[in-house]
Amino acid sequence: MANDRAKKLLALALIFGLVFALAACSGGGSTAGEDQGAAKKEPAGETPKEESQPANPDEPGWKADTSPITFDWYLNFSWFPNKWGVDPTSQYVTKKTGVDINFIVPAGNEKLNTMIASGKLPDFITLGWYEDGVQAMIDGGLVLPLNELAEQYDPYFFKVADPAKLSWYTKDDGNVYAYPNASSSPKDFEKYSREYTSNQTFVVRKDMYEALGKPDMRTPEGFLNALKAAKEKFPDVNGQPLIPIGLHEFSETGNYSLEGYLQNFLAIPMEKDGKLYDRVTDPEYIRWLKTFRKAEEEGLLAKDIFIDKRPQMEEKIAQGRYFAMLYQRSDFAAQQNVLYANDPNSVYIAVDGPANSNMDPPTLAGPGISGWTVTLISKDVKDKERAIRFLTYLISEEGNKDLYLGEKGVTYDTIDGKDQFKPEALELLNKDRSAFDKQYGASYH
Repeated sequence: MANDRAKKLLALALIFGLVFALAACSGGGSTAGEDQGAAKKEPAGETPKEESQPANPDEPGWKADTSPITFDWYLNFSWFPNKWGVDPTSQYVTKKTGVDINFIVPAGNEKLNTMIASGKLPDFITLGWYEDGVQAMIDGGLVLPLNELAEQYDPYFFKVADPAKLSWYTKDDGNVYAYPNASSSPKDFEKYSREYTSNQTFVVRKDMYEALGKPDMRTPEGFLNALKAAKEKFPDVNGQPLIPIGLHEFSETGNYSLEGYLQNFLAIPMEKDGKLYDRVTDPEYIRWLKTFRKAEEEGLLAKDIFIDKRPQMEEKIAQGRYFAMLYQRSDFAAQQNVLYANDPNSVYIAVDGPANSNMDPPTLAGPGISGWTVTLISKDVKDKERAIRFLTYLISEEGNKDLYLGEKGVTYDTIDGKDQFKPEALELLNKDRSAFDKQYGASYH
């Protein structure tokens, strides 16, 4: 389950969040033929680097060499449209570290599969930890163990990496091949739990909800009655049919909204008496699945929710066509801004959603240790030393601060003794995230 501190959003904001706020490691194994001698080989066609001095484990390794270098970074997200170096924050990182990035974005998974089949990969690769390509690259010996790179070139890596996250992603051979973002360990929960908020929400369109008298939607009866009333009172939204309830997109394996999200709102436990509990067979869950089936029988589930993909959903959210949504808040942040700009009362607000018979508070998911995406370093990387040192910088507190606040004096200043966004930057961030990204390119976390 994805963890908090990150999604697919506002172009550069997302990718920085997912590529750079990396917060856990993934493991894998090196092939038998890969030894330290092989690790020192330089890619074909390049002049061998002069042997560097042993890295100081107490100092960030990237500071030893800030000469210009460009890495090719593959992002397995076809929706990502931005380029590195077009905003002040990425320009600042390049000026500071010497590292420039050429993002490679596919039209679909076919490109990744083709690269894996060819045995040739770009310097860095980022994709979902759950995707088959991760294990395929590890099994094929196409990526390098991050722990071995760190031991040889940048032991400072082990100072900024959380041991629990490294352990979580360590493979059977003891190696770690991928570093994930949006990952939280038990230590993180102890330190940041008061700041954590769940990404799982039940929201309604504010003006419609209030016009209906703020109905209680926690019970199956109240839920169905509210959807029915909304459809009757607001059959059209700017000439387009109202969609009474919105969900995550359906995939080959199901729908998040009707699985983990709904189960969490119903406070169905993961375990009972120290044993894993089969949540799918829980009577409360079955009761609510039958409620959704009833909604379908009554024409309250628009056909759109069964066929729409992310782009279509984003367009319809921006149009305010959903009355209610069981959805993740980060995935419609940009659309909220559009709605707010047009009419502040048309935005979506969180309300109490489906509940169990006892009306227990929901037990919503927080950030998980597995994270959301993982980043790997290719065996074909043009400079192993600079690559692991740059990755270490990105996951360090310093790198996170640079990507979140940007350059001092440009995006933030020390105000009242605290480093924070300049007033004009904060105002734009809250008003128009897309414009903020273009003008500043910060707030990546």
